[in-house]
Amino acid sequence: MTELGIRLKEAREAKGYSLDDLQKITKIQKRYLVGIEEGSYDAMPGKFYVRAFIKQYCEAVGLPSEVIFEEYKDDIPTTYDDEIPVSLSRVQSRKSVSESSGKVFDFVPKLLIALFVIGALVVVWVFWQGKVGDKAPERQPSENQEQVAVDENEKAEKEKPADVGDDQAETEEDAPAQEEDEADEEEPKSEQSLDAVNTEGKKTTYELKNTDDFKLRLSAKGDTWIGVYNTEDDLLFEGLLKEGNEKEFDFSKEKVAYLVIGNAANTDISVNGKMLEYKVSPTEVVRQDIVINYEREATQ
Repeated sequence: MTELGIRLKEAREAKGYSLDDLQKITKIQKRYLVGIEEGSYDAMPGKFYVRAFIKQYCEAVGLPSEVIFEEYKDDIPTTYDDEIPVSLSRVQSRKSVSESSGKVFDFVPKLLIALFVIGALVVVWVFWQGKVGDKAPERQPSENQEQVAVDENEKAEKEKPADVGDDQAETEEDAPAQEEDEADEEEPKSEQSLDAVNTEGKKTTYELKNTDDFKLRLSAKGDTWIGVYNTEDDLLFEGLLKEGNEKEFDFSKEKVAYLVIGNAANTDISVNGKMLEYKVSPTEVVRQDIVINYEREATQ
């Protein structure tokens, strides 16, 4: 057992926690907790997760993780993996900016030519309209034409059947009743909602409503360690996913889904086909806990 392991174990026992208690608090598998205390990191998913698990262990037993990393830096594997998501994000940003700038510069000459052609067409059109307007004779309606129109309107009013007004009134009276029947027949169905209701550090709680299904899919865009728990805090899955791997779960009969995401930047979460939006930036907080409370739609 290393000096770091002894320090962590003493802090755990001072809190009165067993390894099982610590597993429930941190959502880290017991065998990994034992490996941290014994200084045996071979069973860990990788160096990045060794540091992440030690940090989580420290927070659970009340030790300052920054101080622990500094004091026992020789015992803890060093890695730059935690900088990878930010670095990749910056590289992609620079690349997209440079590519978009090149496309803009290529487009400018074409845009200028198009504007010149459009301007020339507008000038020709205005000139032609002016010529046509000069040649067109001015026409003023005569007083006789106006009088004929008035006489025809008066004649049409006198010949209008008397029952037209009654039929129209009956139609107008029936219209509201018909609209009410159509409204009763076509009641809009509530749309699924998935909203973040609380965020504390690396833990974000969501509420899923207005749906009878709770289908969860986890997709890996790179290496990511994932733990999945149900309402009873039973472990449904724990392991490392590689790029392109997916895991699907049906929580339709559950009330809570608890997810431990080891590398949020490399993990997409979708609920019933709708992508979940991280409220805490995955490039700033790599390890995140996601809790989804499910409120099943009430049957009528």
